[in-house]
Amino acid sequence: MEHPLIWIIDEEWNDYDLETALLREAFPGCDIRCSAYGYEQDLEVFGRRADAIIAQVYASLPAAVINTLDRCRIIAVYGGGYDRVDIRAARQKGIAVTNVSGYCAEDLADYVMAAVYHGNKGLNAFSAAIQSGNWGARAADSPPVRISRSVLHIIGLGYIGRTVAKRAQALNMTVSAYDPQVDAETMSALGVRKTAWDEGLAGADYISVNAILIPETVDLINYEDFKKMKRSAWLINTARGKVINEEALRRAVAEKLIRGAVLDVIAHEPPEPDEPILADEGILVSPHVSYISRQSYDELKRRAAGNVILHLRGEVSPDCVNLF
Repeated sequence: MEHPLIWIIDEEWNDYDLETALLREAFPGCDIRCSAYGYEQDLEVFGRRADAIIAQVYASLPAAVINTLDRCRIIAVYGGGYDRVDIRAARQKGIAVTNVSGYCAEDLADYVMAAVYHGNKGLNAFSAAIQSGNWGARAADSPPVRISRSVLHIIGLGYIGRTVAKRAQALNMTVSAYDPQVDAETMSALGVRKTAWDEGLAGADYISVNAILIPETVDLINYEDFKKMKRSAWLINTARGKVINEEALRRAVAEKLIRGAVLDVIAHEPPEPDEPILADEGILVSPHVSYISRQSYDELKRRAAGNVILHLRGEVSPDCVNLF
């Protein structure tokens, strides 16, 4: 393919220098166009003729859009999640959908450990204690269990979950996991104890959600599940917001069924400023940044562009999620 039209749909980043260099090295003279998420006019002007699309995880590509694409051979997603792309419609059109899995496993694992320290030490709460005249032991409402004596329970022991487990084991934490796709022997070899659903929730001091978002995992964790957890437990989510029933979580924290939650993902992203969960005491929300590092950006951009190059050359990327 001599001069393909490659369409980037994104509002996250300021430049595409790395992708552009890789794509133009592979296809000199290729036409690279960029659009924001409200791309309807661009779809009519040039998008329908795109040979490839590189889309941010927030970009919606429903069947109604995919069915208008005349020449597209690949939709390459900038990230691990592809829930905003209709992969069935793409498959019916013969369009490959690729993601970039595992590229930020170290970064997510570091975030989970930071959340564990946040829950254990609660540094942000001590300013209020000092203002109230409390110092020393009086400033600590209840002594935490040492991190090395704590249990981290991982929901979803894929590549990212396994990286989280290694980080926790380096702190001498006990690690358990729930994942129907991973057998007990494999977990044991990783130093992880396989548990049933209720057992894992009940025994954990910290719960790291690393499950992928598919129809079967929407609202995977609900109000009844929070009742099974320790009142001192912390929930940490770096997967997708909809894996947790958000209203149930807010209620559980308000009722002190669990100690708190650290969320890098929420159900509605990006949220409105008045999104209720942003103001809930006991719930710390960060703006979906756990994946970010210089190294993760580099790998993400290289692999997304590489997936486009492979498919436009008639090959199939191992990152393809819908054709086979």
